[in-house]
Amino acid sequence: MSRSHTLALALVMIPVMSAGCGGGGDTAESESAAAASTEAMADTEAAATEATAALLNPNLASEAELTAAPGITAEVAAAVVGGRPYLRAADLHAALAEAVGEEAALAAYSALWLPINLNDVTNDEILLIPGVGDRMAHEFEEYRPYVDMDEFRTEIGKYVDEEEVERLARYVYVPIDLNSATREEIMAVPGMSERMVHEFEEYRPYTDLDQFRQELGKYVDDNEVARFERYVTLNPNG
Repeated sequence: MSRSHTLALALVMIPVMSAGCGGGGDTAESESAAAASTEAMADTEAAATEATAALLNPNLASEAELTAAPGITAEVAAAVVGGRPYLRAADLHAALAEAVGEEAALAAYSALWLPINLNDVTNDEILLIPGVGDRMAHEFEEYRPYVDMDEFRTEIGKYVDEEEVERLARYVYVPIDLNSATREEIMAVPGMSERMVHEFEEYRPYTDLDQFRQELGKYVDDNEVARFERYVTLNPNG
């Protein structure tokens, strides 16, 4: 090959090689952007998982489990367990705020919570739910009485997206009717067991809550009867 041809070929190759070098920079930027996108997706998925993760129930969680909640030390966890059973969110809040302070107690409710009855909860208790302000508290109250959680999801879904509805649903419940609740609905009561479901069903039909207390009291102590009672009701038209 002549020297002139070699020089010409070299001149042609220079832009090609330069383009290749530039492409490497673009590739690095693309890889960086892809990594950032993957990380953002992972963060989003983690946030979604956290938003729907089960909350620790202060009436059921062990002391070790309670210490996983923000600001809850072993000493505070022992105090929480010692105050059981909590029958209202306001009772839990009073005990927790005294132990760790108002701000720390509110922060703990991202992981620790006593489910509240949608049909008799107070406005102050609703406002303890993380991220709930006066406007949303009003929406919670507007649709009372709720028949079931599906109704809650439908009504609150008018104002927030599905993910937020599910986050809020972790904090609330609608009592089940003792005489008509399905086995699945009874099993959804926190701390329920197959054996206790059988006891719930065995004494149907219940005529009043006194009968419920008396019959369940054969198997569990008064505190546990009171804890279960939070989740049930009797439909007078049933």
